[in-house]
Amino acid sequence: MSYGYITKLNENVERKHVRYNNRYGIAIAADVYTPKQLEEGKQYPALIVGAPYGGVKEQGPCVYANELAQRGFVVLTFDQVYMGESGGEPRHVSSPDLFAESFSAAVDYLGVKVPYVDRERIGVIGICGSGGFALSAAQVDTRIKAVATTSMYNITDGRFMFGGDKAVIEDMKRQLSAQRWVDFENGEPEYLPSFPEEPYEYDKRPETDPLTDEWNRFYAVPRGHHPNARGNFTTTSMLSMMNFFALDYIAEISPRPILFIVGDRAHSKGFSERAYGMAAEPKELYVVEDAEHIDLYDRVDRIPFDKLEEFFKENLK
Repeated sequence: MSYGYITKLNENVERKHVRYNNRYGIAIAADVYTPKQLEEGKQYPALIVGAPYGGVKEQGPCVYANELAQRGFVVLTFDQVYMGESGGEPRHVSSPDLFAESFSAAVDYLGVKVPYVDRERIGVIGICGSGGFALSAAQVDTRIKAVATTSMYNITDGRFMFGGDKAVIEDMKRQLSAQRWVDFENGEPEYLPSFPEEPYEYDKRPETDPLTDEWNRFYAVPRGHHPNARGNFTTTSMLSMMNFFALDYIAEISPRPILFIVGDRAHSKGFSERAYGMAAEPKELYVVEDAEHIDLYDRVDRIPFDKLEEFFKENLK
């Protein structure tokens, strides 16, 4: 069943729902956005937009696709495996390998099944957690010609996320390892959603810490709420993230370019700065003024679409 999108489709853009399998045989649900008036016989540059960690294609990705299709790109958005309308059981499992694979599966589809896409001009955009997975895919998939991240999170960089506190990390490992026995006994993995089935009214959000409140100001209210994106993954999914660093080979993306876009007030700014430092040229760190982390999910007055258009048109020639 399809639910609503968080932005209205522009009158000059068409959206088509498609399905295809990744290389593990898991079905991927995706949307393809195109300019309404495609020129017959012409091949267009294409972009693949990945959702924030735990998000779905009807949220931030549809905002990006709606805008970028107006600027002459074919844009594919997708639900991660085990999420949304994509396949995979049990639901809400998170895997860094499979999440990176989803970007390459989208390249497979665009390059073979969409005749009006130039397979030599495909780029990717990773929002939040998808930033790390998009970069991970590009490290090995040379068909990806340019990468941009916005409000990037590298979910696999747990040591950075938790301040490198060895005691905290060791305690997490013990708890997560013990949870595997509980999951096995129960016959299913524990999944604890972060957001309600129905959105809160804007002024009825629960009182909480500032970071949780920021997530709630997008995911838990009408602004960005979607019933397929209730936050979090199966509890033991974090074990995979702690045992895998997505950006070990980020320098090997060069000479293909990387654009890191981050808000000046984003709590996640350090992830982009850290990845930028590890990457090789050509690379750019672009700071958006007066923007917090979630502003780059959906605020068209903050997301630098002119910069994204310039970057991809220059590098997908």
